[in-house]
Amino acid sequence: MQLAVILRILGILLSLFSLTMIPPLIISLITNDGSITPFLLAFIIILLTGLAFWYPVKNFKNDLRLRDGFVVVVIFWVGLGVAGSIPLLISKTPDLSITNAIFESISGLTTTGATIITEIDTLPKSILFYRQELQWLGGMGIIVLAVAILPMLGIGGMQLYRAETPGPVKDTKLTPRITETAKSLWYVYLTMTIVCALSYYLAGMNSFDAIAHSFSTVSIGGFSTHDQSIGYFNNNLVELVAIFFMLASGINFSLHFLAFKNANIRSYFGDDELRVYLKILLIICIICSGYNAISGDYETIKEAIRDSFFQAISIATTTGFTTTEFQNWSGFLPLLLIISCFIGACAGSTGGGIKVIRVLLLFKQGIREIKRLIHPNAIFTIKINDKPISERIIEAVWGFLAVYVVIFTILLLALMATEIDFTTAFSALSACINNLGPGLGEVSQNYYALSNIAKWILCFAMLLGRLEIFTLLVLFSPSFWRH
Repeated sequence: MQLAVILRILGILLSLFSLTMIPPLIISLITNDGSITPFLLAFIIILLTGLAFWYPVKNFKNDLRLRDGFVVVVIFWVGLGVAGSIPLLISKTPDLSITNAIFESISGLTTTGATIITEIDTLPKSILFYRQELQWLGGMGIIVLAVAILPMLGIGGMQLYRAETPGPVKDTKLTPRITETAKSLWYVYLTMTIVCALSYYLAGMNSFDAIAHSFSTVSIGGFSTHDQSIGYFNNNLVELVAIFFMLASGINFSLHFLAFKNANIRSYFGDDELRVYLKILLIICIICSGYNAISGDYETIKEAIRDSFFQAISIATTTGFTTTEFQNWSGFLPLLLIISCFIGACAGSTGGGIKVIRVLLLFKQGIREIKRLIHPNAIFTIKINDKPISERIIEAVWGFLAVYVVIFTILLLALMATEIDFTTAFSALSACINNLGPGLGEVSQNYYALSNIAKWILCFAMLLGRLEIFTLLVLFSPSFWRH
């Protein structure tokens, strides 16, 4: 363990994060909303903390080892959750406790979108912007950003990238150098954000709402500047823009990069994961639309289809925007939507969940086992995009699923031990570990009513979901620290 190198990089990353206080500070100055002090103090505190970490070890420039990368990522995300809560904690509006401020911060940075704030419309503009900004930074990962703009991290940047990026395959590089890969991903991310903001503006949003919602749409976060979320606008065009960019942001960003680089969309057509992703979403949309159309909950079929498609895509991609109270839908639909978030989006996207690629691999593995029963001596190879997948990756996926189920069960029992009913506990945990946001029962509107213990459990679940479980759990392994 290279403690000096770890502290140096943490100091750089915290100093970098302190700069994120400047945009909301500027907005506060322009709007005179009374939040100048919280952001100014937060900037100073985070910057000084970062410099305090960095300065004593500034000359230690060894490359990161694999273990060091995991430690940096985990410590930084935990530290970031605390640092991000500082302006929320200092601000008089909203008036948040330490637990609530950290919960809101972690929810934003992990792009979960679970909120404890009850009157969002009344918040100062700078606070509203800051919440959206947190999600945007967390979407692609601020550490990937750091790798992109801080080549001083050296070769060790690869270890940060591997620990940070979501999905079962960690070593896929779009360009020869990892720094260039991170830059490429961020260029795509930034471009999509700008186009999304312009689309929202042309669809009828004001400039502030357009920029704010582009942050939480492209990051698949789900935070909004209004209590009613996207439903506040009651605008078909706005909802169509949201649907398009939620779909796009749930796709592996390497496909977007290849499409932009080659100036054609051919890269999308040959991707197995993308095809399965779109098929799953279409099936859920059709089921919700059909059931809502015949249930009598809607006056017209058009309204049923409109709300069903939006909510199905929003929940299944783990975004969490709402246009209606889907928890009040008839029959099995609310539970279906919550279950859909377990699948989530594609690997390499900003979405949460188990990831479509893992579900696809598990399905293909199941089919292979059936074939083996019929033909015991035959050799069957699992392929994705016509390329064979190594048994090591299949084993990793099975291992991930096993650990996921065990962890989910333990955390569910822990939540229920805080005297939360099963529906609330199950949906809250599902929403947090899959980085969704809205749930059922007591958390259908917000998470304010939960106990502090429950909120800390859910904070841990959000970090688990964002870091894909193993990245965080590896630190609890004795063998990790043994050598």
